[in-house]
Amino acid sequence: MADTEVAGTPGIAGVATAGTHPESAAPTAVPTLLEVLRRLDSGPRGLTEAQAEERLARLGENTVPARREASWPRLFVRSLRDPFTAVLGCLGLVSAAVFAWGTALVILFLVVVSCALRASGEHRADRSMAGLRELVATTATVLRRADDEDVAPAAREVPVSELVPGDVVRLGPGDLVPADVRLLRASGLTLHQAALTGESAPAGKNAADVPEALNVPTGSVGGLFEQPQLCFQGSSVASGSATAIVTATGAHTRFATAHGGGTGTGGGTGTGTGRPEASAFDRSVQGISWILIRFMLLTPPLVLMANAALRGRGLETLPFAVAVAVGLTPEMLPVLVTTCLARGASTLARAHGVIVKRLPVLHDVGAVDVLCLDKTGTLTQDRPIVHRALGPDGQDDPEVLHWAAVNAWWTLQLADLPEPDALDEAILDAADEDELMAYDGTAAIPFDPARRLATAVIRTPAPGRLGVHTLVVKGDVEAVSERCALAEDERIRLRGLAARQAESGLRVLAVATAERPARTRPYTPADERGLTFRGLVTLRDALAPTAADALNVLTDQGVTVKVLTGDHPGTAARACRDLGIPVAEDALLTADRIDGLTDAELAALARRTTVFARCTPEHKARITTVLRTAGHTVGFLGDGVNDLPALRAADVGIAPRDAADVVREGADVVLAEKDLTSIAHAIGAGRHAGGNIATYLRATLSSNLGNVIAMLCAGLLLPFLPMLPAQVLLQNLCFDAAQLAFAYDRPDPSVLRRPTVLRPRDLLRFITGFGVLNAVADLATFGALALALHGPGTGDDEAAFHSGWFTENLLTQALVMLLLRIGRRGAEGRGPGPVAWAAAALAAIGLLLPPSPLGPLLGLTPLPAVYYLLLAAVLALYAVGLLAARTRYERRRARRGTSW
Repeated sequence: MADTEVAGTPGIAGVATAGTHPESAAPTAVPTLLEVLRRLDSGPRGLTEAQAEERLARLGENTVPARREASWPRLFVRSLRDPFTAVLGCLGLVSAAVFAWGTALVILFLVVVSCALRASGEHRADRSMAGLRELVATTATVLRRADDEDVAPAAREVPVSELVPGDVVRLGPGDLVPADVRLLRASGLTLHQAALTGESAPAGKNAADVPEALNVPTGSVGGLFEQPQLCFQGSSVASGSATAIVTATGAHTRFATAHGGGTGTGGGTGTGTGRPEASAFDRSVQGISWILIRFMLLTPPLVLMANAALRGRGLETLPFAVAVAVGLTPEMLPVLVTTCLARGASTLARAHGVIVKRLPVLHDVGAVDVLCLDKTGTLTQDRPIVHRALGPDGQDDPEVLHWAAVNAWWTLQLADLPEPDALDEAILDAADEDELMAYDGTAAIPFDPARRLATAVIRTPAPGRLGVHTLVVKGDVEAVSERCALAEDERIRLRGLAARQAESGLRVLAVATAERPARTRPYTPADERGLTFRGLVTLRDALAPTAADALNVLTDQGVTVKVLTGDHPGTAARACRDLGIPVAEDALLTADRIDGLTDAELAALARRTTVFARCTPEHKARITTVLRTAGHTVGFLGDGVNDLPALRAADVGIAPRDAADVVREGADVVLAEKDLTSIAHAIGAGRHAGGNIATYLRATLSSNLGNVIAMLCAGLLLPFLPMLPAQVLLQNLCFDAAQLAFAYDRPDPSVLRRPTVLRPRDLLRFITGFGVLNAVADLATFGALALALHGPGTGDDEAAFHSGWFTENLLTQALVMLLLRIGRRGAEGRGPGPVAWAAAALAAIGLLLPPSPLGPLLGLTPLPAVYYLLLAAVLALYAVGLLAARTRYERRRARRGTSW
């Protein structure tokens, strides 16, 4: 009976939601806990394994339908919505309307090839990302019993997808709520519900059946979220802990129904609603795309009007006008972008364990110029190590470390501690274990936060020492010194010595001893008096083994590292100095100073500040936002719930795989290990992909713009069309196919040393300048043709003109591919790469196609030898002009210190 009711999987403890079965009628009030348990045929001890398996088979996995992989046909249809592809389709329809079937077929071929390549690339990327997400798939702590009903339940981790209604789960700080649940027990529980309600403040929750909170209409979504005993998928635990019973999973959760089966908790940029926010790269490409589309849509009317006014040609020039517009379009842009980013993401995942959750994010990673991170676990390991052992005179004294280790060892053994704390473990690692075994421990007074020290009582098994016990005391400097037989001025001097060590970023422990007559009655804190001060043990954070090298790489990449930590400023500054990060006095800010600054003042200080100490989550988020507002592309590396606001405020949120669930799911990039080296690899891969995309845009747009300008001029000057539509489209197809090689190019190392940022205005300035240079080369080719052919005018001259310009266009485009790869200077010390081979193939087509048997079919004809001599001179001058313009551009770019 109960399982029949569970089949409906009511959305929230009996309150029906969209997607539930008809038989699960919606009551008008939230049921009590007892009613929920009866309806789910479960209890506080959870389900048996057999029950869980049966319900999982019948109800399905706890996943949102939208998480399923899109099919290749669906991706193909979706790629038709790309703005460039849509305009190409419109141009094809116009060509078909005027019976220019050849032009229409070529355009259709371009559309099919572009969409097929893009769909294939995205399909491979989707499959790769689906596999990668398994590495970071969230798990839940669930209570399950063996098939024997009397066996006590055991807590174990299971994938969230295997949860079923009736499971009992445990929640802790940072956990994502894995399904819709009803609380059984809760302690100090608060939840972030912004993904569901838009409210940024955490909501308090408790397990009590509050009578006045029960009568809630079914359709009152806001009222449901306010119920203190109900928690929903898509929210996360801000603080406290709880045990809860699962009431709805998968498509039946309130998260799924409220978003129409939208994103689940494991995709895109976290647990936000709807589609992920467009990245900086998405916005840049969209801006460039629409500017070019406006040019392209404006070109055909201009060609038609100019030919009608000056040459008396009307609609017969429409196919040529359409071909000119197509010539301006970088049809392969979506394919090349997807290929570059997918290759980079796959390489990162395979070689470095770095998971990029959305492909466009990889470009933003390459654009990062400021990286914010915490100290612990990133620059340092999560453990201290002994730095020095100092005697009362401030000089090195190994005996102090010996007594500190004796205290740590026998306190651990005699006080029944499960394991040493981090400081004691560091002391034991630095000591000789054989020396510790020379004593017999007799008693221990464990560490007490009120006393701030711990005491071990030992006996030395040596002649004359059997009637003596030695008290070894270790703890806070002030607490220990108060219990020592010291003059006041000596006590002040020792505290000053300890304070100087602490100010330099070290942790300081004091060690003292005292001898007492042996006795059998217990030792108490009252015995910690009249001690002899032995000295100080200083400890520092162990540096991450790869941090120094990784920081050098990040510096070479032009990335500024800023440390945002809750630690003492001296501790953070010391870790930075030990790693070679200079921290001047004015490069350190504490939270109390930040609170008194306006955003403008903080932005000015943040530029030269390296360490932000004593930071709260709000401070970290504010600093990150201020840096972004100042024009930086900011990456933030965090792993705790307190890092979540800053993670969301950054351009790129980065988290290690072992971070809190909500942090990991909210990140854009997930690292297999919390290692700066992985981030350096990710930045390098992002710049690699971004550099290739930028090079493609520079080369194709400047060349296309130059050709369009030349075509417009030639169309007005010549009595015939300067190139047939089929020839225009063929050369455009050859050029686009050749430029796919940019996706497999290896950029110059200089490209990887600067952040890669696409700026539409700078790009337009670049392509305008180089496009005009290309148009000048085309016009010079017209002069060479005029000299070689002794003046156009006959049919043969028309075909020769078409052939000569067709050849010149492909040769100049090959030169553009080779010479506009910014940072490339002469020989590179290795064989030709894919771009060089593609440029060679493009040049071969330009030279060999006109005299080939296929030439007449395309309206091309062999050319006289003198034309090739003149063309060689034009190309040589064009190459010199390209190199001079590129050198000037690179110098200006170097002065600005940017990639564009």
